[in-house]
Amino acid sequence: MDRIRLVNMAFYGYHGVSVAEKETGRRFEVDCEINADLSQAGKSDELIDTIDYANIYKLVADIVQNRSFSLLEGLAAFLANEILNEFPVIEVTIKVRKLVPPINGNIDYIEVEVTRRQTSPEKLIASEENNE
Repeated sequence: MDRIRLVNMAFYGYHGVSVAEKETGRRFEVDCEINADLSQAGKSDELIDTIDYANIYKLVADIVQNRSFSLLEGLAAFLANEILNEFPVIEVTIKVRKLVPPINGNIDYIEVEVTRRQTSPEKLIASEENNE
């Protein structure tokens, strides 16, 4: 399977359980691994035949910076589902890291990882037909 990875995207967001986290915000990092059929793009060398990762970045940035989730799990699952809804993706894995988490101890970050698969095959078929 072919993959596109966006690694260590960094954003400031307002996610967390506590009022302080939602008011003052924190730094978050996101990794996104997309499994998709990139064979047509490999043949044509045309942007139209692939998943434009700049658009993936914009989607992730908009969600992390402009929405608020109590849990990293909620944020990661929402990101994965939105990517599956918007792009011809077979599977997506999202990792979300909260830097400087509100834990009394020495810790670099908290990370949540979720993987979701496409449940609407017509999204993949429509994409393949566009590439023919």
